[in-house]
Amino acid sequence: MAPPPPADLPLAERFQRILKTLQFAWFSGHALLLFCVVRYGFSWLRMNYYGGMAQFCYRFAFLAAAWTYGIVVYKTLRARQRTGGSDKPLHEDENVQYLGAAGMAFVWLFMPQYPLALLPYAIYSIFHVATYVRATLVPTISPPQQLPPAPGASPNAKPQYAQHPISEQIGWFVKRYYESSMAVVANLEIGLWFRILLSALVWQRRSWILLAIYTAFLRSRLAQSSHVQDAFAQLEARIDNLIGAQGTPPAARQIWDGIKQAARQFYTATNPRNFTGGASVPTKKTN
Repeated sequence: MAPPPPADLPLAERFQRILKTLQFAWFSGHALLLFCVVRYGFSWLRMNYYGGMAQFCYRFAFLAAAWTYGIVVYKTLRARQRTGGSDKPLHEDENVQYLGAAGMAFVWLFMPQYPLALLPYAIYSIFHVATYVRATLVPTISPPQQLPPAPGASPNAKPQYAQHPISEQIGWFVKRYYESSMAVVANLEIGLWFRILLSALVWQRRSWILLAIYTAFLRSRLAQSSHVQDAFAQLEARIDNLIGAQGTPPAARQIWDGIKQAARQFYTATNPRNFTGGASVPTKKTN
């Protein structure tokens, strides 16, 4: 996050400065996404998810997601150009991976409604909005107050500032719930694949096309997200326990072993390193 404007400026000018930044456009996209998800959620609870407002909120949420992640990709590529490139291959760059999320948002935009698809984007947006409010909005409205120097402190010591109580609460929230929320996102993404598979098995409109695209997206997530890797490992362990129970027909075990073998072959065949020479880019030495 970029630092907030200088505290000695008038409040109106401080706001004008952050409104002109690309980062504020990124924050606005996440905030609009959350608003649309909440509004769509009320329509869904009333079983009116095909109403005009519900459909607008559903589609606009994905448009906002594509906008925000597109901004991240743009800023990342611009930074790579300024620094003459990166030591990491493009597919291993964590920020560039947002390109997949932006592309998938565009896919959802033109596909039949899958309400479950909104939840991963919404959870990410909660933490992005919280981080921006903590790091930029709150310090802009109420600049941190400088603490008096401790007794016996050096005159050249760096001044210390007290955070606003709201910033402290948001920081506690992010630290407390981020990791568990990312695990929830990983399980939602896997569950969404099974939801699409069911749609494909009953030949719902455009479901097979969506299944192919989403499988590629989930494979890329598996390559770069430890949370998705852990979720797949936990899913495999649970099914192993169920299949390994006494009384399970041998045919069920054979089917499960075949599924695992096919999944591992697919995982190996689609490894990104197969398309980048099979080796990582060497790290540059620094003096």
